Amino acid sequence: MSIFWTIWITVITLIVIIGSALLLRATSKNNTGVEEGKPMPHSFDGIQELNNPLPKWWAGLFWFTIIIGLVYSFAFPTYTANWNGLLDWTSAEKSITTLSESEKLAETSQSQYQREMNSADEKYGAVFKQLAYDQNGNYKDLTLVAKDPEAIKVGQRLFLQNCAQCHGSDARGSTGFPNLTDNDWLYGGEAETIKQTLMHGRQGVMPAWEEILGEQGIKEVTSYVLSLSGRRVNLLEANAGKERFAVCSACHGPEGKGMTALGAPNLTDTIWLYGGSRNAVEDTLRNGRNGVMPAWDKVLGEDKVHLIAAYVYSLSQQENQ
Repeated sequence: MSIFWTIWITVITLIVIIGSALLLRATSKNNTGVEEGKPMPHSFDGIQELNNPLPKWWAGLFWFTIIIGLVYSFAFPTYTANWNGLLDWTSAEKSITTLSESEKLAETSQSQYQREMNSADEKYGAVFKQLAYDQNGNYKDLTLVAKDPEAIKVGQRLFLQNCAQCHGSDARGSTGFPNLTDNDWLYGGEAETIKQTLMHGRQGVMPAWEEILGEQGIKEVTSYVLSLSGRRVNLLEANAGKERFAVCSACHGPEGKGMTALGAPNLTDTIWLYGGSRNAVEDTLRNGRNGVMPAWDKVLGEDKVHLIAAYVYSLSQQENQ
């Protein structure tokens, strides 16, 4: 944070705290000229106010919060990048702007988050290695790890901590986030492929076709795409859309069954990442889609990724049983 914003936030904070103290002090005094407990010289709608002071317990509690606010501001000035306060505490390294900078300062960082992460790695790192590696020091086959109950428990906890925000706690996903419990995979559902997806991430791009196909072309291709999964559509539109589908077959294949090498989805089943209604499909064709799966190799490390991959792989195998 720049010195300007440091001063700006500091001044506003102090104005609010000191202003509250002055206001409380002013309202705690009897400056009305009317004896306490006596009626005030004004009334409203037949109701006359009495000159009663603020309750002492309320005023005392307010003074307490003001004092705490001042103490906190000097003990934990998290709004400034130039001073960590009297306790020299910070929740994060404010000067860090990239992941590489974070990695360089990881061992010497004084942030609470980094200290907790380092402590957790020291405590549980051996557990991850025991579950992920074989006796020769190599990673265990993921299909074998997926059958280890203890490894699956650990993988599930790691999944809930890092992946559930998008894919849900049950891994069934939502609109725009794939269901990981079925057998429909954009890039392939083999155990090693899942690990590669977790390690290096994915970026799926569906281009917008409105300028090329036109509005009528969008409707026609939509009808044809919906017909591939057995939906009832206008046959004239579907036939016209089939001819236009040639521009889509480069990714989805001539039969619309997709291509895992490109992450292009199968259009012949009833599984839709962004919704399978006519409006949703038209919107996808008209405006395109951009899906991003972040890379987790540098965030979690390969040991943890190996266990998460085994857990995710096990979910789709349960579907086959």
